[in-house]
Amino acid sequence: MTTRKKHLLPGFGLSLGYTLVYLSLIVLIPLAAVFLRTTELSFSEFWAVVTTPRVLATYRLTFGASFLAALINLVFGMLTAWVLVRYQFPGKKILDALVDLPFALPTAVAGISLTAIYAPNGWLGQWLEPHGIKVAFTPLGVVVALTFIGLPFVVRTVQPVLEDFSSELEEAAASLGANRWQTFFKVILPAIWPALLTGFSLAFARAVGEYGSVIFIAGNMPMISEITPLMIITKLEQYDYAGATAIAVVMLVISFALLLLINLLQWWSSHRHGGK
Repeated sequence: MTTRKKHLLPGFGLSLGYTLVYLSLIVLIPLAAVFLRTTELSFSEFWAVVTTPRVLATYRLTFGASFLAALINLVFGMLTAWVLVRYQFPGKKILDALVDLPFALPTAVAGISLTAIYAPNGWLGQWLEPHGIKVAFTPLGVVVALTFIGLPFVVRTVQPVLEDFSSELEEAAASLGANRWQTFFKVILPAIWPALLTGFSLAFARAVGEYGSVIFIAGNMPMISEITPLMIITKLEQYDYAGATAIAVVMLVISFALLLLINLLQWWSSHRHGGK
């Protein structure tokens, strides 16, 4: 006689139903509405809207700056997580709490603060300006803002993996004659690589849709420092809803394609290293 296992949550059918209804209301229906609103345009009209030089410039800045910021966070986020896990020092808990500051800080406040710091007369900007380094009101300022808001995603994704990583593997590698760099690249990095890719994809996804922290420091100059979310807002302010949704659809498609590629790379990497 078999006993039926009891679950704390409702059965699979009921749980799946609630999940699908919730996802439909929060995610699927709004996304479907964006695509349906775009059908008001013919293909030629749609193509004309999404391929104007000004809009193409916003694509290049938005996705290029987001990718670069995510790469920066990939390196320095891993380094920050390593320091928080492997070392004990005064003020460690304060530093650990500061990592989550971009999560708690309103994006507009972050943008104003970064602008005040990096403006030509700001705390850091006044020292960078004489050397020809302009941060505020340039594409470099956009990268700085996106790096700021994306750092916690990498740190908080990699940190628990490093905490669970057994130091015995490092000791075994050292006993076999591996130096520190060989131990890191051959033992540690393969173990944390899936987490790094996850943190990278989260930081990238957040950066692509960021608005509040960027508009203040970017300067919003057409063809130079204007991001795609601002272009969408501009279309909405002009009551060009079809044009705004057309640009939004392009952003959605490109974002989904890039995230799918990153997830496939993460899946391949985890299976490759898991099979060894």
